[in-house]
Amino acid sequence: MVLGLGQSMLGLASGSLVGFSLGLVGGGGSILAVPLLVYLVGVASPHVAIGTSAVAVAVNAAFNLVNHGRAGRVKWRCALVFAAAGVLGAFAGSTLGKLVDGRNLLAAFAVMMLVVGGMMLRSRHALSFPDVKLNRENLPRLLGLGLATGGLSGFFGIGGGFLIVPALMLATRMPILNAVASSLVAVTAFGLTTSVNYSLSGLVDWPLALLFIAGGVAGGLVGALASQALAGRKGVLNVVFAMLIVVVAIYMLVRSLWTI
Repeated sequence: MVLGLGQSMLGLASGSLVGFSLGLVGGGGSILAVPLLVYLVGVASPHVAIGTSAVAVAVNAAFNLVNHGRAGRVKWRCALVFAAAGVLGAFAGSTLGKLVDGRNLLAAFAVMMLVVGGMMLRSRHALSFPDVKLNRENLPRLLGLGLATGGLSGFFGIGGGFLIVPALMLATRMPILNAVASSLVAVTAFGLTTSVNYSLSGLVDWPLALLFIAGGVAGGLVGALASQALAGRKGVLNVVFAMLIVVVAIYMLVRSLWTI
């Protein structure tokens, strides 16, 4: 699509919001990106919105990963094992997702988001271990949850951070701040896998993707600072993360029901 000045500004602003979400909670980026591209920027095809958002979210996640990595918050071995398993799922899921009408996925996906949000709220005071390491006990859980999460991420065309964060916490019992930081490894890997798959079918708007990336860089810096500040208060980041999921899920449900 040919972008006018207004659409370009909306693309930059939307990218900033996506980057902020990724920096703050390690997820929600592509969940926000697709509705923003369709309903705000005006991308007609949901599949083009999915492919374009996958490119932008992958690059913005990688940028935020650098910030978290420098701060020592990434559990690299756990994250890499999780992401490696998930890439296989993401490729298979994105291949299947291209065959399904994008709008028909939103209602079911929103229900799943509500379930995950509720789980996060219930587990906000769960015991965690900051010194967690990859071992024979958590390796099978990381592989299994990584494969499943990658499949869902690819199928729905999302980075999957809102699934990856609780999955990492479940598999290893790492604190949410470490899970947020470590999830960006998988978000980057899943996003790249999905974007390559979609681009091979011509379902990526590259100029719009570049605008999203540019806006996301600034938003990501602010989000990472906010994430670090909120992590000092027990349970706050979990609540922020869960509420973000719930709000976006309700919005998606309303939009889906409105078009029936």
